[in-house]
Amino acid sequence: MVELKTDTSIDAMHAAGQVVGRALTAVRKAARVGVSLLELDEVAREVLREAGASSPFLGYRPSFAPTPFPAVICASVNDAIVHGIPTPYRLRDGDLLSVDCGAVLDGWAGDSAISFVVGRARPADLRLVETAERALAAGIGAAVAGNRIGDIAHAVGRVCRTAGYGVPQGFGGHGVGRRMHEDPEVPNEGHPGRGLPLRPGMVLAIEPMLIASGKDGYHEAPDGWTLCTDDGSRAAHVEHTVAITESGPRILTERPA
Repeated sequence: MVELKTDTSIDAMHAAGQVVGRALTAVRKAARVGVSLLELDEVAREVLREAGASSPFLGYRPSFAPTPFPAVICASVNDAIVHGIPTPYRLRDGDLLSVDCGAVLDGWAGDSAISFVVGRARPADLRLVETAERALAAGIGAAVAGNRIGDIAHAVGRVCRTAGYGVPQGFGGHGVGRRMHEDPEVPNEGHPGRGLPLRPGMVLAIEPMLIASGKDGYHEAPDGWTLCTDDGSRAAHVEHTVAITESGPRILTERPA
């Protein structure tokens, strides 16, 4: 069932989303060559602590997971698409890092992700990340009352495919509310004019995932969480939590400059 949020609830979700935005900004600033993924997780934990927020990631265990998730961020490096567990791995020059983070504040959740290059960037990586951001913007632009879920999915997928990138099947966005993952699912490919109608009060996480090689194949790493590209090519993942309102889409997880 899809819950429609009130304006007051959306404002509360915006407060949670701002915590997520601050955490991601802090992690990006701290992500330098030689810094470990565990150290970045601690940076995000400190932002959550200061805000009085909790993590919907820490201890989360969906049906596919062999163990509860042990961190407050997902840190996915290079060929890892999503769900990377922070480890002692220290970042190297040119690593492509995707960071996903959530927060729960006053009972409401926010969820967002960024991708960026640590140190000197290869042009191909910059293009991949820029395309992911354009796909996210296209999906947000389609998140208007009167459209359907398929319009968001089509907008995201069209940007990714036109640029020649792969799209991992079976993974995408979702509803957000009291819980990080709620109905409905928001695929990264679809047909315009199909799917659930978008109504004011719906809150969705829109999250493009791109594979550089143009192939869609992925597999689960031995940790049971991380999804990696089959061919070892790099991946990018970006995400915002977005409310459908009468006046258009409202991004709830903006990041400070």
